[in-house]
Amino acid sequence: MMVQDMKTRGTLLLAAAGCLALAGTARADVPATAAAPGPAGADSSSDAQISDATRAERLMASQVGLRNFTAAGFHPGMVRHIVLLRFLPTITDAQRAEVVRRFMALGLVSRREDGSPVVSAIETGAQMSGEGADEGLQQAFIVTFRSEGDRNYYVGRPVVTDPAYFDPAHEAFKKFAAPYLVSVVVFDYALSTTHPRRDVPVRTGGTQVPRQQG
Repeated sequence: MMVQDMKTRGTLLLAAAGCLALAGTARADVPATAAAPGPAGADSSSDAQISDATRAERLMASQVGLRNFTAAGFHPGMVRHIVLLRFLPTITDAQRAEVVRRFMALGLVSRREDGSPVVSAIETGAQMSGEGADEGLQQAFIVTFRSEGDRNYYVGRPVVTDPAYFDPAHEAFKKFAAPYLVSVVVFDYALSTTHPRRDVPVRTGGTQVPRQQG
């Protein structure tokens, strides 16, 4: 009889342990589901992932004001804006050609409210290097601006989020091209020594080392 009681007690203990394990799993699932950002939380999640460079540009914009930050005369001097695209494997030749055509058209259609051009020049080309370091990127664009202000007005988001201070033509292109792209790499640099020099944080493992830019 004592042996039977011990077996029964052991069975009950095992069942209880199983219930606790299931309950623990259920509780562990709840925060993950609750933490998943919905449409309302999409912006805050995006803000949490912005780069140090974006934060630095936003800080500058807040200090000088968007009107000045996006003005044609803000930090005059040539700026190169390099954009590298990787297309979806399923994209057709016609779709790729249309993405390229619309990007190149920004040289003409990107205008300020007074009709003045934003872009100085655009060139493009398909990847042809055999070095094996292209990371799958397929199409390059180099956009040249006459000032950082023109670049700021053209680029818009994520630095400038007020539609009154960014280029609607470029914003429309980004929305058009997004469904055809796997990844985009953007790199800007100032060509002229007249640009103000400023520190840009460079990540090296767990530390950040300031680097002069411009």
